Amino acid sequence: KGTIHLFRKSQRSLVGKLTHEFRLVAADRRSWKILLFGAINLICIGFLLMWCSSTNSIALTAYTYLTIFDLFSLVTCLISYWVMMKKPSPVYSFGFERFEVLAVFASTVLAQLGALFILKESAERFLEQPEIHTGRLLVGTFVALFFNLFTMLSIKNKPFAYVSEAASTSWLQEHVADLSRSICGIIPGLSSIFLPRMNPFVLIDIAGALALCITYMLIEINNYFAVDTASAIAIALMTFGTMYPMSVYSGKVLLQTTPPHVIGQLDKLLREVSTLDGVLEVRNEHFWTLGFGTLAGSVHVRIRRDANEQMVLAHVTNRLYTLVSTLTVQIFKDDWIRPTLSSVPIANNILNLSDHHIIPMPSLKAADNLNPVTSTPAKPSSPPPEFSFNTPGKNVSPVILLNTQTKPYGLGFNHGSAPYSSVLNQGLGIPGVGAAQGFRTGFANVPGRYGTNTRGQPRP
Repeated sequence: KGTIHLFRKSQRSLVGKLTHEFRLVAADRRSWKILLFGAINLICIGFLLMWCSSTNSIALTAYTYLTIFDLFSLVTCLISYWVMMKKPSPVYSFGFERFEVLAVFASTVLAQLGALFILKESAERFLEQPEIHTGRLLVGTFVALFFNLFTMLSIKNKPFAYVSEAASTSWLQEHVADLSRSICGIIPGLSSIFLPRMNPFVLIDIAGALALCITYMLIEINNYFAVDTASAIAIALMTFGTMYPMSVYSGKVLLQTTPPHVIGQLDKLLREVSTLDGVLEVRNEHFWTLGFGTLAGSVHVRIRRDANEQMVLAHVTNRLYTLVSTLTVQIFKDDWIRPTLSSVPIANNILNLSDHHIIPMPSLKAADNLNPVTSTPAKPSSPPPEFSFNTPGKNVSPVILLNTQTKPYGLGFNHGSAPYSSVLNQGLGIPGVGAAQGFRTGFANVPGRYGTNTRGQPRP
């Protein structure tokens, strides 16, 4: 027998979860209009696909794909309504705004895939061009044009409206803008209609319908069936050129990049934050687009030890909140450490002066060129050295000799450890006699304080 869980939640399947969310969206009256347009769109797509098969026109098929894209845009609009109803959860702490970004990206990418499929079919038709029937070609063109324009103008699609304005212009929009300037130069009264940036979806619908009308006339007049394939290629290229900038923009949002048009404003705000009272440093700043028109960011602020954290946090948030709606600020105070005198542990007996004696050893290589009076190079023409004078005791590591006896020095007795006797055997030093001097060095060219007189002769 298994364990009985009294308060265990029932696990819903994927279909059950989707049904629950769909009911949540359908409860809003604003979504009824979108659902109605979606149902009409499905009926229209069915009729258009049948007419494409009867006319054998690939140009009409390419134009029908724009109607299928309208269906995707309606689904995106429903997702936008669903995002507004949902609240942030522990799993999705920033909310569900990225779902509509993903919906726009998927819709534009699918439209481009459809355009590539049309290009592939058109390339095959150039090898063997079939006969085109024009019985329902013109009817299908006007039905698709009417429904596409009616859908675009009747439904307020917030995600696609934002992307169409924020993304870069397509090549079709640029060419139409140049043509509009030429027309407005002749007729200035049309400037209010043609000069503003045209809606790319309305523009591609009108351009596709115009291409189909030209196809119908050429086939009816001259039976020139190859123009159908040429029109299909033109519609596919216009579709690809219109959807590509939107895919790039929504893809950058999904990659959490910083929008180029706000980089200058962000730099200005960060400079203002760095000049606030108590702020020492602003670092690890990262800003990205969370959704369409929503900017998120995080920043670390280092403040003085005596600064008020809450006051600095309030000022930083007040400055950045004008541009960044979802902001995370990490405040930490300056944590400095006093420098230590030594990074290496010192032995306990190293400070016992009675057991150790430090004798600075001069450099043997530079002893031949030293002046006995100044300890500098003897040649007056040579330039004086910088930062180093080869002075014994400065550039030579000290030699530490261990003393194991406690007898006083300077009484004329030979004593000491083995290292000192090895120095005597090598001729590097002669022990002195007297109470004032314990050790002397025996270099011939070293100043007198190291065992030579003023004339440079060794002392006995």
